[in-house]
Amino acid sequence: NMSTYFGRIYQPRYLSGIVAGRMTKSNIIGYAAAFPIPEVVRGINAFTLGARSVNPKAQVRVVWTNTWYDPVKEREAAVALLDAGADIITQHQDTVEPQKAAQERGKLSIGYDSDMRKFVGDSVLTSPVWNWGVYYIDTVRKGMDGTWKSDQYWQGLSADVVRLADFSPLVPQDVRDLVSAQKQKIVGGAWDVFTGPIKDNEGKLRVNEGAVMSDGELLGFDWLVEGVVGKVK
Repeated sequence: NMSTYFGRIYQPRYLSGIVAGRMTKSNIIGYAAAFPIPEVVRGINAFTLGARSVNPKAQVRVVWTNTWYDPVKEREAAVALLDAGADIITQHQDTVEPQKAAQERGKLSIGYDSDMRKFVGDSVLTSPVWNWGVYYIDTVRKGMDGTWKSDQYWQGLSADVVRLADFSPLVPQDVRDLVSAQKQKIVGGAWDVFTGPIKDNEGKLRVNEGAVMSDGELLGFDWLVEGVVGKVK
């Protein structure tokens, strides 16, 4: 009588990485990260792969806060990243403080969870967001008509349980077109984010060319991809 459910938020994170990779001028993108667990590591890696797919010079610098919700620590992490030269800030956190810190410095950001542009403004270029209603409505309907079965739900963009929020007016059309094209590949099943070749940030080949990481590997992610400046602590 129990199921688990989650969304492949790493897919829109990859797409948001494309936006950041194309729009950074310093080639330094800051990432305020919560805890060094596989879900957060997976998000950092997906974002970085997206950024470097369009800008091989881009690097993603990570600061761990070791908290899910702490406005003070999240702001401090973002400020440290801005001081290190980041001109775009993104996060796996639950407040808008990193986005506010970026805006106050005249820099850009990528949100998370919900469309943070609604709270901070157009300096938030886009946000990977959750759309849980897709799962909840379907599950309740199945419960009502007696067809519900226990399962482990983990769907992505194709199920619309995760999305990329609307773009800021600051995002150029050519960048939007790049994102759209890559999204169609993911939704159509022709390709997914963690398709090799993929190296870690110490230069070791982790995923061979053409190979795709399994769900088990994704759920146990404990290494960072090439382009990430930081460690899994």
